[in-house]
Amino acid sequence: MSVTQLAPNMEHWQERVDFAAAFRWTARLNMHEGVANHFSLSINDDGTRFLMNPNQMHFSRIKASDLIIVDANDPDTLQGPNAPDPTAWGLHGGLHRHCPHARCAMHVHSIHATVLACLQDPRLPPIDQNCATFFNRYVIDTQYGGLAFEEEGERCAQLFTDPKQKVMIMGNHGVMVIGESVADTFNRLYYFERAAETYIRALQTGQPLKVLSDEIAEKTAQELESYPEQDARHLSELKQILESEGSDYAS
Repeated sequence: MSVTQLAPNMEHWQERVDFAAAFRWTARLNMHEGVANHFSLSINDDGTRFLMNPNQMHFSRIKASDLIIVDANDPDTLQGPNAPDPTAWGLHGGLHRHCPHARCAMHVHSIHATVLACLQDPRLPPIDQNCATFFNRYVIDTQYGGLAFEEEGERCAQLFTDPKQKVMIMGNHGVMVIGESVADTFNRLYYFERAAETYIRALQTGQPLKVLSDEIAEKTAQELESYPEQDARHLSELKQILESEGSDYAS
């Protein structure tokens, strides 16, 4: 029997297992920031109650049973055990209050996405298939205002006005990725980092970039959006690898 089927008496167990796998793999890919970054996953209809990583626990140690439940409308949540730090509350609480379509949110300071966010021009041109995935599908925040306490978190959340745009390039900060599920969001996070790496490395050559036409970039983005089950299969394979290694992520 797969370890993911050994569910203890906890609500939203399968979501917890998927989420824990995403944390573990984010750490393995060195896309984490020590104990500073945070993910959230909505568990009610309006998205305001959500699972989140415990305050300052390293992604590589997070288990399904470690995840805490946070209520974006209840500041007393911050008084609970392992409550999220104020920046996690500010950024994710504001996001889930203002963007019910953001069922899952992943915020990291991954290396290449953050380098992109630090450029004078942080746009991601469609120079390859991965970059084209995000054509017209990201928003850029150019008004970094310090740590994402509640006011800053609310401001950032209000930039997600177009449901098609599911990546925020957070100028001078990092990246926020939203999606419909853990698999959908992690897959998008993974490929955005890959796309940013390709672009940054292409810039380092000093050679002129060969940018796809808007027509081909949009066509490619639409084709990838409808590509069958890639996000679910991606996460499923990662869980299989973790289980084959004897990981305790699903406990």
